[in-house]
Amino acid sequence: MWRHVAANAITFLMVALFLVGGLIMWGKSEYDAPGPLTQAVCVQVKSGTNMRSVSKNLAEQGAVSSASIFRIGADYEKKTSQLKAGSFLVEPETSMQSIVDIITRGGASTCGTEIVYRVGVNNVSVQVRELDPATNRFAELAEFTPGTDAVPAAYTETRDEADVRFRVAVAEGVTSWQVVNALQSMDILEGTVAATPAEGSLAPDSYEVRKGDDRASLIARMQSAQETLLAAAWEARDEDLPIDSPEDLLTLASLVEKETGVADERRQVASVFVNRINQGMRLQTDPTVIYGITRGEGVLGRGLRRSELRAETEYNTYVIPGLPPTPIANPGRASLMAAAQPDETPYIFFVADGTGGHAFAVTLDEHNRNVAEWRKIEAERAAQSGNN
Repeated sequence: MWRHVAANAITFLMVALFLVGGLIMWGKSEYDAPGPLTQAVCVQVKSGTNMRSVSKNLAEQGAVSSASIFRIGADYEKKTSQLKAGSFLVEPETSMQSIVDIITRGGASTCGTEIVYRVGVNNVSVQVRELDPATNRFAELAEFTPGTDAVPAAYTETRDEADVRFRVAVAEGVTSWQVVNALQSMDILEGTVAATPAEGSLAPDSYEVRKGDDRASLIARMQSAQETLLAAAWEARDEDLPIDSPEDLLTLASLVEKETGVADERRQVASVFVNRINQGMRLQTDPTVIYGITRGEGVLGRGLRRSELRAETEYNTYVIPGLPPTPIANPGRASLMAAAQPDETPYIFFVADGTGGHAFAVTLDEHNRNVAEWRKIEAERAAQSGNN
């Protein structure tokens, strides 16, 4: 009898172990399998929250098939206590294991609300926007010009949220003075910049920042990035480039940056300047003259006068030979590479063509015809503006 009871007990135990093992295998399979999401969602992990709360939120959003399995898997991987605050984008069919990794790995938030401080050539603006996970597009919540517009409530409310992201986006072609002046207006940053950095030494880019970051430290990041870009461009330069130093390459790139906003034209514009240098011609570019007047402190806001085009200044390339003494703006990667590797063209002239681009020419007669066409376009636009 006891043998029979023992045999039954052993059989029951084996069945139980088999069932438990099967349950564990099923749970592991569910944990590693593609998730149920059909479209991306933004998962918010608030500071001080726990894995139970997060798993419940994920289940409610349809990101996981079982909050319990999610918690058990996270606990098994010893990640339950490693939650990181932030807003994280979870793509369709992301497994529970991958979601645990996303919310415990840390780093910058990948969705939610962000505030972007844009430093442009003509203005500085602040944009508050939120990512729509379903479309992976940002929806604008507010935008304003600091110092000019009233500060919207959407900005002040969002600025003080725990998981908001901040970015400083510096446009190609801005001057160092414009960057420093813009940073001083950003109320999330602290500290001062002792002196305006050398022109051209700041890399135009988008920089992730945090509330309380030091302005001088951000400037140092921009300088380090530009040093890296310049070194790479100098290393990759054409062998026959008539440029003697990385500093001159930076200056040439700044001229390219200010002369065209059309990406496909950069190497052509650079070729014109290189051809002129090779032929001993003056560069004759308006942006250098303008920089000589403004020193990069703001926008001229008017056309150049004849007297200014004739004035003998160190930045007037209608008068001086070769390059100006310094860059006239902060060029981006594309303009640096265009200056280092210009197209091979016969062009030595260019003028605006009315489309945002330029008409290039080899001979003076051809250039004069292009100029006449541009003057005609200018006159037509002036007439239309007067009639409106």
